[in-house]
Amino acid sequence: MDNVKKENGTCGCGRSPTGDCIGWHELTPEQYEAKTDADKEAMFGDSK
Repeated sequence: MDNVKKENGTCGCGRSPTGDCIGWHELTPEQYEAKTDADKEAMFGDSK
């Protein structure tokens, strides 16, 4: 992925591909690892 996190984003856990909080801090490590690049791309696209 070539996405760039926003400098002043709201994500404090570092998991968000956009830099803004999308709730991924609540995922277990296994759930987070199961996220595919497509999932991450979809979340990034929805935040535009």
